[in-house]
Amino acid sequence: MNLFAKKFERIKNVQQFTLKRDFSYGAISFFILALFIGVGVWIQMALFPWVPVRPAMLLALIILGSGLVVAMLPMWATIIQLCVILWLVVFGLIGSALYPMALAGTIGLLVSGSVQLVQHWDKIVVLRMGRFRKVHGPGLLFLFPLIDRIADFVDTRIRATDFSAEKTLTRDTVPVHVDALAFWMIWDAKHAILEVENYVEAVILSAQTALRDAIGKHDLSSLLSEREELGKEIQQALDTKTNPWGVTILSIEITDIIIPKELEDSLSKQAQAQREKQSRIILAAAEVEIAKQFDEAAKQYADNPTAMQLRAMNMVYEGIRQNNSMMLMPASILDNMNLGTVLGSAALQKLNTPGKKAENEEMQETRG
Repeated sequence: MNLFAKKFERIKNVQQFTLKRDFSYGAISFFILALFIGVGVWIQMALFPWVPVRPAMLLALIILGSGLVVAMLPMWATIIQLCVILWLVVFGLIGSALYPMALAGTIGLLVSGSVQLVQHWDKIVVLRMGRFRKVHGPGLLFLFPLIDRIADFVDTRIRATDFSAEKTLTRDTVPVHVDALAFWMIWDAKHAILEVENYVEAVILSAQTALRDAIGKHDLSSLLSEREELGKEIQQALDTKTNPWGVTILSIEITDIIIPKELEDSLSKQAQAQREKQSRIILAAAEVEIAKQFDEAAKQYADNPTAMQLRAMNMVYEGIRQNNSMMLMPASILDNMNLGTVLGSAALQKLNTPGKKAENEEMQETRG
């Protein structure tokens, strides 16, 4: 027993037990069965009016109970077994005079299981004697009892399936956990049922394999920054595999990428260093621009000492006005900021220029 258990522990995808069915038994099926029971009671009362009512009601309840059993186990084998039990009860316990109701109940069970209602978004694959017969769309469908069966009801609406890849190594050997979401639909119900055993499970496992393969081909940086491109790559690879099954993959979306905590801290420090580097580069560029502007201003002030003095006076005034406080300055600065002295010095400098000096000498000779 332990060896048997260990053998199946290695299999991650163990097939679970699923109840098979040959048809669907719903509200319409119960309505048809009730009609047949009513017809059977009417025929019973017409042919054998002396039969007590109580056995007829008991037989009607047995037929309704048989319908409940068929609803839980919708297979032709279940109906055959129930019909055999019904006839044994009639001939062995209740009485053969109730055969009209037994006959109506038998036909009712067969017909009620044959009438199928297919929803607008469903398609069903019908098999006759074990071979493919047709794909039926929405509406009412009549199955031939015992020889026709429904392989499966296929929902053709768009489906959303989540899947993940745990502890998968990227190309630069970083273990990551990636969660993704797949949007897909079935465009060919025949191939989805006949070509693959369980198309839902096949799509999920194929998506996980494609996701792991894509992670192994990319670096961590590309995974974090190129999620849309990664989803398109997985979608194309997965769609190529699932198209022969009648399944098309509409899109793959990467929902989350989880990296180790230690690597997350190092990436955060790296990003912080990059931001600091960018800020220093911007600050250095601003310093260069400021230096250029100061150089231009220095050239202007070098040729105009009056403007230099006025600028110095304005700086002192702005400092006092903005800080709203007292400023201590050396006494000699007042001489430098004396506007008259400054203007006189500027005028004297102009007079001492060679051109002006010659003109002054000519004027003095003329006056003499």
